[in-house]
Amino acid sequence: MPLNRPPRFVISGGGTGGHVFPAIAIADELRRLHPTAEFLFVGAKGRMEMEKVPAAGYRIEGLWISGLQRSFTLDNLSFPVKVLSSLFRSRTLLREFRPDVVIGTGGYAGAPILYAAARMGIPTLIQEPNAFAGLANKWLGRRVDKICVAFGGMAKFFPAHKLIITGNPVREQLLDRAREMNVDGPPTVFLMGGSGGARSLNEAMAGSTELIRARPQVQWLWQCGKHYLADYADCATAQLPNVTLTAFVDKMDEAYARATVVIGRAGSTTIAEIEYLGKPAILVPSPWVAEDHQTKNAEALTQSGAALLVPDHRVGEELVPEALALVDDAERRETLGRNARAQAKPGAVHRIATEALNLISPTTNKNSVHAAV
Repeated sequence: MPLNRPPRFVISGGGTGGHVFPAIAIADELRRLHPTAEFLFVGAKGRMEMEKVPAAGYRIEGLWISGLQRSFTLDNLSFPVKVLSSLFRSRTLLREFRPDVVIGTGGYAGAPILYAAARMGIPTLIQEPNAFAGLANKWLGRRVDKICVAFGGMAKFFPAHKLIITGNPVREQLLDRAREMNVDGPPTVFLMGGSGGARSLNEAMAGSTELIRARPQVQWLWQCGKHYLADYADCATAQLPNVTLTAFVDKMDEAYARATVVIGRAGSTTIAEIEYLGKPAILVPSPWVAEDHQTKNAEALTQSGAALLVPDHRVGEELVPEALALVDDAERRETLGRNARAQAKPGAVHRIATEALNLISPTTNKNSVHAAV
């Protein structure tokens, strides 16, 4: 039945920008569709969402939860206590806020809040961004009502009747600004290591001083991550006049607009943004993520000629030379950008928001987008 009050949403997404920013994008779209809607974010204490979500204008509550380490650590001994504590806190938050839908985009806090919501009979939706589903989402998939995905073939991980291909949510307003900016300037390589930074990418930059020095007309925007800034701020590469080192890029629209070539990990958000913009890119999948899912993400583009892939163990020798070669090859950049754009799914955030609203009142949302998976 249609609601006679503003809808309420609990949204959980955190740990990395690839979880946080899609969660915020979904909230922004739901707020655009329903300006009076009420929101509560649930994250993990001490993680980046506890800062980024309030900065975006939303309330957030933190759970005492963290991941289970693959190797034995003393922190693992507290994991069962953290899970029980988070489940109890989740039930309390759900009873107090009384949401109409709970949405998860990944991160430590998603499992307890979504599990508690499903047990309480509250409609639930998860957004699986990767080509290879993670353990938590595979476990939640049996319990939630809908699963929004970006890639085909996901029925091997989830119940097929729950799947909807929506694409990955991106900050479309930000990216549209980047596309509209008229940036005249020298060729620029934008290297981004993600919110936490990427050690191998940073080491490749630090070890390529002479190559970068020899091409002073090529600018480098090097986002190293806040944990690495002190390590690389004084290195020889960072002192070059054609290199700008920064811990975090606040004006991503400007960075993307300037970029002739983008270098990044193969996280789902990075890939979705590269596709949306049609930017020529070099992807370096992280070897440290679960099930090597970033390699699966990258291969979805490289197999279509939409990006280049450099394995993490070869970045020291290949990354900077590959980037400079791509700067010099306008035809190849054009082909990569065109093929990347062909992979994009604009409007993904609207489709996900619509699916969430359909869980409340299907009769008031006729534009649900379903696709075969």
